[in-house]
Amino acid sequence: MADPISGILFGLSAGVAPGPLLTLVITQALSYGITEGIKVAVAPLVTDLPIIIATAILGVRWSASPMPLGLLSLAGSVYICFLAWESLKVKPTRQKARTRAPKSIRKGILTNFLNPHPYLFWITIGTPLLHSSWANAPHLAILWLAGFYSMLVGSKIVLSILVGHWQELLQGSTYLWINRCLGMILLFFAGVLARDGLRLLGWVEISTAAG
Repeated sequence: MADPISGILFGLSAGVAPGPLLTLVITQALSYGITEGIKVAVAPLVTDLPIIIATAILGVRWSASPMPLGLLSLAGSVYICFLAWESLKVKPTRQKARTRAPKSIRKGILTNFLNPHPYLFWITIGTPLLHSSWANAPHLAILWLAGFYSMLVGSKIVLSILVGHWQELLQGSTYLWINRCLGMILLFFAGVLARDGLRLLGWVEISTAAG
């Protein structure tokens, strides 16, 4: 049974957990302002309905065959590398960075769609929990979803606001080095996704055995 309190806790833990989307929220808020960070933060509201539907329909097949999630992880790794490169080559001033279109909504949607972790969460926890609750107490399932997404999105919005307010204090070389650090963090997550993808596809075990 879906307990609304568990929805809040799941949402908060997912909202503040380090990951590509959270790092992208910080990057966009720092480079383009609070509004662009918020646009990234609300990406799950756009992407998760198709993800929930896909996991409800294909979850059994995906759990039996890890190849789709493996390929998704590798695609996500490539895209996160692209975002990391954008942060690493940023110019020393925010004014120069703002001459580029932020494309925050597109970046947030692609980052979340290509991240296998939402799929894994809904396959293993979210979808079964909602399915059982909906059959017995639909209002609890709705309250669970409300609590989950209010915390998932709300925590990232709060972070975007905080970073946006700090933005005025971060100029010149400070801004440059923060972006480089964020780029390195994104590269780390790209490496994690690539590792997970190779493991899901069975390539890591094969290469290890060959060595």
